Amino acid sequence: MSQEYEPQSLERDLQHHWLQNNRYAVQVDDQREKFYCLAMFPYPSGKLHMGHVRNYTIADVIARYQRMMGKNVLQPMGWDAFGLPAENAAVANKVAPALWTRENIDHMRTQLRRLGFAYDWDRELATCDPEYYQWEQWFFTQLHEKGLVYKKMATVNWDPVDQTVLANEQVIDGRGWRSGAVVERREIPQWFIRITAYAEELLEGLDTLDGWPEAVRTMQRNWIGKSRGVELAFGLDTPIAGLEKIEVYTTRPDTLFGVTYISLAAEHPDNALPRRAQPRAIGVCRSLQAVVCG
Repeated sequence: MSQEYEPQSLERDLQHHWLQNNRYAVQVDDQREKFYCLAMFPYPSGKLHMGHVRNYTIADVIARYQRMMGKNVLQPMGWDAFGLPAENAAVANKVAPALWTRENIDHMRTQLRRLGFAYDWDRELATCDPEYYQWEQWFFTQLHEKGLVYKKMATVNWDPVDQTVLANEQVIDGRGWRSGAVVERREIPQWFIRITAYAEELLEGLDTLDGWPEAVRTMQRNWIGKSRGVELAFGLDTPIAGLEKIEVYTTRPDTLFGVTYISLAAEHPDNALPRRAQPRAIGVCRSLQAVVCG
């Protein structure tokens, strides 16, 4: 045996042995504690870069540590392959999306195996496979039948280059995080899940997540977005186009007697009011001025 460490040969031999013998395939074992280690699936829209290496190395270290502690560890790998990033990359490279995606999956799988990560490849999946997304469709129909999804118009962050909606976290200094394009505000019809029906349960569950950073739990609480307040209305002295009142919501009803005006956002559906419409306050003992922002 060589006294020198020769990674090009030694690591390839070990990785081949792991693969041939299903070294990290998980079996049912009720005698050991279970541990599930899941890192977010990569987009197969190109090749792995150092950001991927960093992300999956961290998860692999955790999985290997828990395995050394005697736990029955499941660390799967899959491909977030059903979305616009992969399709846009295919269009840019003038290749059919299906072919482009499958070729990238094959290449990225080879890269991950070469890095020696301890994945159970028997459980690999791709979200573009009908065998996978049929269950997403089934789940959506279940939510729809239970009245837990609904459709309405909503203002979104629109990336004109990627031609997709971005979350607030994906907008950096007014530009899309991937394309760098100036983000537009658009109103489009969207489906929503009625998570507010479970707001209390979700918030209570956050308090049981021992070990989670407080910053992450705070972010989740803000995302759930529960607030306590009251709804009230300011009536207009002269109804305009059938509009007799402006409804508002406030978490500080104690400040209502200090209100001097109300302001409507540019995208507000009732923003056809004249700029100096004079409302009367319902339940507030002073006159108010409505300012319509255009």
